Amino acid sequence: MGGGDDDRVFKALADPTRRFLLDLLFARDGRTLTELESELEMTRFGVMKHLRVLEEAGLVVSRRSGREKLHFLNPVPIRLIHDRWIDKYTERHVSALLELKDHLESGKCQTSRKRA
Repeated sequence: MGGGDDDRVFKALADPTRRFLLDLLFARDGRTLTELESELEMTRFGVMKHLRVLEEAGLVVSRRSGREKLHFLNPVPIRLIHDRWIDKYTERHVSALLELKDHLESGKCQTSRKRA
């Protein structure tokens, strides 16, 4: 996943309406435009524009089923963002906190107080 792909995913996730659409698909995958539109106070054209951004980012995949076009969540780009931008930064902090906890619990850390 290159930088341009990251940019498209971040742009798609930046909008609360698009995040809501992803939440709807997470709750129940394979929805039609009409079903998604019924959950939003927005025009059909507006929902289509948001879905197009999500599709361009690879977060939503559409498939025809007879006369209907069904929309499905693709969580892979979000996972790649997580692995690339979140996980690596939190790992160091978690490791440091665990080391500190072990050090404090081992009794090696003695506080010295000077008496006045």
